[in-house]
Amino acid sequence: MSEKPIPTNSSEVLELTVELERLREENAQLRTQVAILLERIQELEARLAKDSHNSSKPPSSDPPFKKPAPRSLRQKSGRRRGGQKGHPGATRTLVDDPDCLEVMPLHGVCDCGRDLSGIAAELLPERRQLTELIIRREVTEYRTVTGTCACGRRHRSAFPETVAAPVQYGPGVLALAVHLTQYQLLPYQRTAELFDELAGIALSPATIHAAVQRACATLSTPVQGIRAALIASEVAHADETGWRVDGALHWLHVMSTETLTAYFAHPKRGHAALEAFGLLADFTGILVHDHWSAYNQHDGLHAFCNAHHLRELIGLVEAYPDQGWAERMIALLCEANRAVAQARADGLSALPPSSILAFESRYDDILNHGERVHPRRQRRPGQRGRIKQSPAYNLIARLRTNQEATLRFLRDFRVPFDNNQAERDLRLPKLKQKVSGCFRSTQGADAFATIRSYLSTLRKQSVNLLDALKLTFQGAPPMPRLG
Repeated sequence: MSEKPIPTNSSEVLELTVELERLREENAQLRTQVAILLERIQELEARLAKDSHNSSKPPSSDPPFKKPAPRSLRQKSGRRRGGQKGHPGATRTLVDDPDCLEVMPLHGVCDCGRDLSGIAAELLPERRQLTELIIRREVTEYRTVTGTCACGRRHRSAFPETVAAPVQYGPGVLALAVHLTQYQLLPYQRTAELFDELAGIALSPATIHAAVQRACATLSTPVQGIRAALIASEVAHADETGWRVDGALHWLHVMSTETLTAYFAHPKRGHAALEAFGLLADFTGILVHDHWSAYNQHDGLHAFCNAHHLRELIGLVEAYPDQGWAERMIALLCEANRAVAQARADGLSALPPSSILAFESRYDDILNHGERVHPRRQRRPGQRGRIKQSPAYNLIARLRTNQEATLRFLRDFRVPFDNNQAERDLRLPKLKQKVSGCFRSTQGADAFATIRSYLSTLRKQSVNLLDALKLTFQGAPPMPRLG
């Protein structure tokens, strides 16, 4: 193939120069476009790889097929598995007053030919006991009487005030129905079937629903006390989760401590729901949450959930394994958490100032490294609207802007490392939806939130829930400890 002659005409040279500049400009545009597309592909691959171990997605959303083992943040303790030496444990023990006593008689024939049943026997000290559960229906019938006084006036006795119908269920039946549906999370129909099979009590789902509404009305006063105690608490946790109510997406909000729980159902997730909840407006303590923007509008002090940060950082380590800064931040946060735990175990009320400054200095250095490998995206020629930043840059910016809230657990030992308290309080209510599918009405969702607030609080305070519900249906629900 013959080579093109070198142009000597000035017009040809000019034409060639223009063509070369056009090709250079087109090549630069293609390079920019390729870089954008590669970055977009990387972001999409990272999004597809997200599950509960590297993002805020719940475990229920994880794919059913087998995936690599999640990256564990748990450090080896050096102890063997199982119960440790000195652990009190729990075991079955003999009771002193058994309900029934079965003495096993001698039987058979001795080698000499005599019948063993006829000889004198003595009771041995060895005892063995069998524990059994007996569930039975007990029906109490009430009858009134009439009589005539010597003066001729006729009198008639009255039925108890609590027995107002020819046939009704007692507080024990209603308490167990509410316990099974609102705490054990059984659907109404399955609860009715359980009563029928265990005790021959033909409860209907409508009767159970009426019992739930009655309990909700009676427990409104104790729940108001729980809410007031939460407002006065020094540190509280907040979170929310989506659930289905009347065929639409609603949200269950929670505010809680180690001993108190308050739930609230609302169609919205953000500021309008928190305003209707009515607790944050008067709360002056430290609010622990997962940096949802609606919580950030609260004027008080904040503490961010570092478990969420660790999951996001794990996702970045898996998406950008050669950058290093995210892995260093994971190591720093875990080391800081261990340092605080050790200081608590040593009886200290705070970390030494030098340790806090060292952690904060390393924190800043790691974020500086992250900003160098994930700089802020600049506006491209012709680009309009808001510039979408990468997930890595957004996390770096959030950690930078909210450093005080992120590391508050270093300076204040009242503040936990994460928001697991609120997440645990939402876990079982979320299971309620999985079991039942949805709430058919907002009335049912509100009743569940009220009753569950009360039962969750009592469970944290080691109160027998069934006994408390029996007293509730007798009109005297026990008040939780609010101090």
